[in-house]
Amino acid sequence: MDEDMRERQGYRRGFLRGVLCAAFIVLAALLVYAAIRLGNGLSGGSASRAAEKKLDMLEALIDLYYLGEADEEDLVEGVYGGLVEGLGDPYSVYYTQEELDAMLETASGTYVGIGVTVTQDVETGQITLLNPTEGGPADLAGVKSEDILLEVDGEAVTGQDLNAVVSRIKGEEGTAVTLTVQRGASRLELEAVRATIETQTVSYEMLDGQIGYLYILEFDEVTTAQFTEALAALENEGMEKLIIDLRDNPGGNVQVVCDILDRILPEGLIVYTEDKYGEREEYWSDADNYLDCPLAVLINENSASASEIFAGAVKDYGAATLVGTRSYGKGVVQSILDLGDGTAVKLTVSKYYTPNGNNIDGVGIEPDVEVEIPEEAYLDYVITFEEDAQLQTAIELLSDAQ
Repeated sequence: MDEDMRERQGYRRGFLRGVLCAAFIVLAALLVYAAIRLGNGLSGGSASRAAEKKLDMLEALIDLYYLGEADEEDLVEGVYGGLVEGLGDPYSVYYTQEELDAMLETASGTYVGIGVTVTQDVETGQITLLNPTEGGPADLAGVKSEDILLEVDGEAVTGQDLNAVVSRIKGEEGTAVTLTVQRGASRLELEAVRATIETQTVSYEMLDGQIGYLYILEFDEVTTAQFTEALAALENEGMEKLIIDLRDNPGGNVQVVCDILDRILPEGLIVYTEDKYGEREEYWSDADNYLDCPLAVLINENSASASEIFAGAVKDYGAATLVGTRSYGKGVVQSILDLGDGTAVKLTVSKYYTPNGNNIDGVGIEPDVEVEIPEEAYLDYVITFEEDAQLQTAIELLSDAQ
C-alpha cells in the first residue's frame, strides 16, 4: 500500500471517528442526564466509551474488508437514524435535511411543481403522467392523463428512480421544465412553468335526497379552508344530511382536525393528550358553528390517527353514525424536534384520548354499523358507486333519518 493511500485511509478514519465521538459525547450527556433523573445508577460515561470502542472496531472492519466505497456522511447519518430506530417505535424517525424538507412540504399541502401525478410501472420502468390539476402548469402546457413521460429537459427517464425524476420535475417557482411525452403514436415536447400547487385534500358532491358527500383525503394545513369551502357549497345547494368519508385517511395535523370538528360538534372537549410527565393538553369546540343535521362518517381499517380523533369525537358525542370497519388504532401523537443543523427527529411524545377518556392505540374505533365491501367488488380494482356497500349503507341510514 503506497503512502498516499495510507494517508487517505487515515484521514477517513480520523474524520469519521471525530464525528462519531462528538455524537457519542452528546449521547453520553443524555445518558448521564437520564441516570440522574431516574436514579438508577446508570454510568453514562462507561456506556459511551463502550459504544465508541465498538464503533471504532466497526469502522476498522469496514476499512479493511468492505468491498464498496464507504461514504462518511452516510455512515454518520446512519448512526443518528439507528439511534432513533433503536427505540422500536414505528412512528419515531430521524430526518436528514432532504427528508425533513420533503416531509414538511407534504404536510403543508403545497409544493412547487407542475401539478400532475407521476406513477411508474415496476416491471418496465415506464413513467406515466396522470390527473393534471385543472388550470395548473401541466394542464396549461397540454399534458393529458395517461401521457407516457420519456424525457425531462432532454434526459431520458424510463427506468430511472421515480423520486429522482419527480425532483427533476419540481424546482423553483417561475422556472420552466420541458417534458417529452408519448401520446399514442405522437412524440410531443411540452414546456410547463413551475408554480405553487395546492394539494386538493377535500372533494364533494351532492347525492340524491339532498345528501351531501364530502371526502377528506388527509388533514393537511390546507384542509381546513378546503373543508369550509366544500361544506358551504353543499349547504348552498340545499344539503339536509351529510356523509363524511374518512376511509383510507392516514391522519395528519391534530390542530387541523380539531378546527374542522369545531365546525361540527357542540360546545365541549374534542380530544386531549397526555405526555410522559402527565402534562395534559386539551382541544375544545366553542359551538359557534354547530352542524345541526343528520351525519354519517365512513371509516375503515386504514383510517388512522387524526381520522380516529375525528371518529372518536363524533362517536362520543353521538353526533354521527360511524359506518364501515374498525379503524387502524393509532392513539399516539408525534412532535418534530429541530436539531439545529437542518435535520430533525420525530418522536412519539404523548397519547391522545377521546372526549370520554378512551385511548384507542392498538385497538381502533368500532363503527356503529359494521359493513364490509364484498371481495368481488375489488376484482377490477375499481369500486363503483353501486358496489360501495359502506357508502350505500350510509345513504340508506340517512335517507331514513328525520
